[in-house]
Amino acid sequence: MNNPYLLEAKALGKQFPGADNAISVLAGVDFALLPGESVSIRGESGSGKSTLLNVLSGLERADAGQLFWQGAEVTKFSLSKLAAARTRYMGFVFQAYYLAPELNALENVLLGARISGRVDSSVRERAEALLVRVGLKERIKHSSTKMSGGERQRVAVARALINDPPLVLADEPTGNLDEATGLAVMDLLLEIAGEAQKSLVLVTHNPEFAARTQRQLTLHLGQLS
Repeated sequence: MNNPYLLEAKALGKQFPGADNAISVLAGVDFALLPGESVSIRGESGSGKSTLLNVLSGLERADAGQLFWQGAEVTKFSLSKLAAARTRYMGFVFQAYYLAPELNALENVLLGARISGRVDSSVRERAEALLVRVGLKERIKHSSTKMSGGERQRVAVARALINDPPLVLADEPTGNLDEATGLAVMDLLLEIAGEAQKSLVLVTHNPEFAARTQRQLTLHLGQLS
């Protein structure tokens, strides 16, 4: 029987060295995500939410457990194979935007495609269309340094979608924004993910944002519930 999950984790464990003993951040985490499903993860500051997202995305290696992307176990992939698969499989929206300051909005969106080694006229057209979709039609050629925080995060949303990944991971995407701007960006992210039938894993401290996903989970003492 085929694995129905887009993303699946079994008994993930992750520790970090402490002053006296290792600190367990993830303690046997199980997680499964269906295609097109949205899930939020909340937890206290320092509970390991970002670490969990990094492990699920393969940006950090788990110390124990198994990780599956679309049914393929990626736990033991080489770093190069993992990076290539991640580029096709997922897009990221971070709290800190991570835009290249020397590039304009369009060039920043195209960075995601350049990593995958594919930039042609159709990709450029897609990038422009995504920037129009996120409300930046008049800002396509503007430097990211001349944009507001909300505009920068909209560029980041477009960049996350440039390779048409089935999964978007968002780590506190409104954390650097004021309340009104954060709400607008969250509206946009949820709306676009729904339109394009993308799966979404959202790490947020905001209970109202979390309540808008189809499932809500909490990370506490290294466990999801």
